[in-house]
Amino acid sequence: MAPVITPVKTSAGFPSATTVVIIGGGIVGLTAALTLAERNIPVVVLEKGHLAGEQSSRNLGWVRKTSRLAEDIPLALAADRLWAEMNERTGSDVGYRQAGIMFTSRSEAQLAVHERWLQSVAHLGLDSRLLSRQQINGLVPEGLEPWAGGIYTPSDGRAEPTRAASAIASAAIARGAVVVEHCAVRALALSAGRVSGVVTEQGEIRCERVLLAGGVWSRRFLGNHGVSLATLPLICTVMRTRPLAGPTEIAVGAPDFSFRKHIDGGFIVTQRGALDAALTLDHLLLGSRYLPQLRAQRSALRISLGRPFIRDLALARRWRADRLSPFERVRTLDPAANAALNQEAITNLCAAWPVFKQAQLAEAWAGVIDVTPDSNPYIGAVAALPGLTVATGFSGHGFGTSPAAGQLAADLVTDSTPLIDPAPYRVDR
Repeated sequence: MAPVITPVKTSAGFPSATTVVIIGGGIVGLTAALTLAERNIPVVVLEKGHLAGEQSSRNLGWVRKTSRLAEDIPLALAADRLWAEMNERTGSDVGYRQAGIMFTSRSEAQLAVHERWLQSVAHLGLDSRLLSRQQINGLVPEGLEPWAGGIYTPSDGRAEPTRAASAIASAAIARGAVVVEHCAVRALALSAGRVSGVVTEQGEIRCERVLLAGGVWSRRFLGNHGVSLATLPLICTVMRTRPLAGPTEIAVGAPDFSFRKHIDGGFIVTQRGALDAALTLDHLLLGSRYLPQLRAQRSALRISLGRPFIRDLALARRWRADRLSPFERVRTLDPAANAALNQEAITNLCAAWPVFKQAQLAEAWAGVIDVTPDSNPYIGAVAALPGLTVATGFSGHGFGTSPAAGQLAADLVTDSTPLIDPAPYRVDR
């Protein structure tokens, strides 16, 4: 089960017409809605299940620049600024803490990866720096691991997924946005080849523009309109401990575990070196586009073939707008947590920092990540469907950049000056 988010009082109905419809009530879509509402642009957010029910509440909560591709750094820098303003903007504590993120290496080869990344972003003026074993021990004491070194970015941070999306949604509603849960969008309405509205399970809404922020569902939605979007699903398993006197406020990523402080005093822990790859038809259809990633990360993938393949086949890939859609058949993707991966993570963590031997499990969950071939999201117009913009494919690190990604999407939807250069995120790249 997903973590329980802060409740939001959403709308019971929606208008027959608006300016912008956003498909998907995750954190990116909600931030776009808040941005539009602040600009007095009428906007309706439609969520098939409940707000932030999938990856927006299930992610690790990291807000980082470290290890992002150089072309993705401007979005992350803009997000840092927007996260720092989010409490004031929403009137709620979203749990943002600029406490730093550190990645540790067990070998010179692993450390060399961080060195190459640091060189690739040297022109961007980040505060990232390489660390020796002694410096790691100084920042995160009581450790036993003989690290080869690491990399540390003090200006990286964290926020709370169970709080942030709710706060953003409530702020958007307070400024006039309409947010509707349990209302799936079945298809786009088109007039003269251009988007003119959306058809939902509760009726049609006319609009001028649509933003698709449907996460892992975006590929299936677009496929029904004859547009192929390259994303594949991977599953990340996560656990939260009960409050514990841990060694640091810094978030730490090692090759086979990671941890960061939770706002209640516990820790969010995952097996950073392993993701479940439950094969679906899309893995077979798109797999060749992901060969470079597969070669680089094969050891991190726990590939399996089983029930997820059958369940995926059972969901329609084409349907009529007046018929039940896949989004009504599956309101929320809720994969089972992989207890073995969580046990690996905590075992590896305890060997490195024995203080975690005192950790007690509070809850565990898993979430489905939509991954693109180059790990950058798609944020931009869909040429084949004028009037449609997408913001999807965040590849497991969308929460951190969500304030900036949502604002950039809002800029592009309304033909405003974009927050940053959107070129790296073009849909047709």
